Amino acid sequence: MNLTRSLSRCLLPLAAAAALLTGGPAQAQDRITFKVIGQPAATGMVQKNKEKPFFDEFAKRTGLPIDADYKAVDQLGIKDTEQLRVMKAGLFDIVSLRVSQNSRDEPTLLGLDLVGAAPNYETARKVYEAYFDTLDQRLQKQFQVKLLGAWPFGPQILFCKKPVAKLADLKGLKVRVYDQNLAKFIETVGGVPVPLSFTEVHQSLSLGVVDCAITGPSSANSSGWPEVTTHQYPIGFQMAVNGYAITLKAWNRLNADQQAKMQAAFKTLTDDIWVYSEQLTKDAMNCNAGKEPCTTGKKFNLVDVPVQPADLTTLRDAVATISVPTWAEICDKANPGCSAAWKATVGKVIGIK
Repeated sequence: MNLTRSLSRCLLPLAAAAALLTGGPAQAQDRITFKVIGQPAATGMVQKNKEKPFFDEFAKRTGLPIDADYKAVDQLGIKDTEQLRVMKAGLFDIVSLRVSQNSRDEPTLLGLDLVGAAPNYETARKVYEAYFDTLDQRLQKQFQVKLLGAWPFGPQILFCKKPVAKLADLKGLKVRVYDQNLAKFIETVGGVPVPLSFTEVHQSLSLGVVDCAITGPSSANSSGWPEVTTHQYPIGFQMAVNGYAITLKAWNRLNADQQAKMQAAFKTLTDDIWVYSEQLTKDAMNCNAGKEPCTTGKKFNLVDVPVQPADLTTLRDAVATISVPTWAEICDKANPGCSAAWKATVGKVIGIK
């Protein structure tokens, strides 16, 4: 009897070790660490007040024996356009995925956030829910990563250092953009698109490399864009949707119960950010223009330009005439059937055939 107990005690650690070596599901007694890429710290409040605290308390928030080694992408020396590549290479386990910025590597991503397709939070949520499964399946197949959820920074609006009263005033002006879809739209209204990463924009505006730039009101406030611009034009080109993705290797280390807990934790986080993002956008618009209430940002004195109804029509019409055709050509080459899958899901929700 004593011999049996002794053998059992010897075999239990060996079994646990074997499970780890073979990549078996994590057990309750195993403490593991996932390496995580976060949003740029420069983007501000969502990263600082929602995302970073979640990963700092990862074990507590998920109820799993997992810690997160979290670092913002702009503190890693990795470009935000390279996130899918470094995950596929196995260098990180979870990433706060910058959707537009990684769409060159995977054009299917941009179906979440085509120019003009989601002019408000309500529509953006419908687009995300309609497209989630399609995008998740593609990322799993192509990059061996699973989508855990997505959320928006909010409407991406125009900041300029020259007077702008309507989209036609962009003619001849150099405008910072962050994806091909947006670049094509800016071209059609006469602007000159200049692709720049977020962290390059403040200096580029200051030095005159660009005349205007597009981002969310809160991100612009956090990174001081109103110091080097004079006007904000709050027409929402896109919603800057971003996602959370985990490598299948890391995901498959978890058993079914642990996977369910992790998925639930990310749903709680992303649902929270949807609400917080909308609050931040309203407040930051006020802060940028020196108005009250302004509780989350720094006050500046930008001219708050009223959006022209004709420009809203131009943007809405651009979905069918510019955004979808431009994107479909690129996406269908990389992923045959890409645009058809989008039209069968998102297209139905927003009325695009």
